[in-house]
Amino acid sequence: MEKIHVLLIEEDFFLAEIYKKKFEMEKFKVSIVRDGESGLQTIQKKKPDVVVLDILLPKMDGFAVLDAVKKDREIAHIPLIFLTSLGKKNDVERGFALGAFDYLIKTHNQLKEVVDAVKKALEYQ
Repeated sequence: MEKIHVLLIEEDFFLAEIYKKKFEMEKFKVSIVRDGESGLQTIQKKKPDVVVLDILLPKMDGFAVLDAVKKDREIAHIPLIFLTSLGKKNDVERGFALGAFDYLIKTHNQLKEVVDAVKKALEYQ
C-alpha cells in the first residue's frame, strides 16, 4: 500500500523538521516546501493527499495558495489545513471562507492534534 503523502509548506526549517518526523512516525510520506509559490507548484505537480500550510510564507502567502488550489479543478479536492500563528477571528474566518479544511493555531495545537487533523481530512476524501 502506498503511503499517504502530506505536503508541508512551512518556512521555519526547525518547525518543519519536527512536524516531518512526527508524520513519518505515523507512517506518512512527507515533503517540505519553504515558500508559497513552490508550494503551489508542488501541489499541482505531485498532487499530495493533504497539504498543511502556514499563512505567513515568502513569495505567496497561504491564503493565496489556498485560493489558487480551490480555483484549479485538478487539485481543488485536496484538503488544505492551515497551521499558523495567525489566530485573529478575521484570519480564521477568511481561511474557512476560502475553503480550508481546518485552521490550527501553532501555539494552541500539539503535534498529535495536527496529525489527527490530517487523518480527519483523509476520512472526508
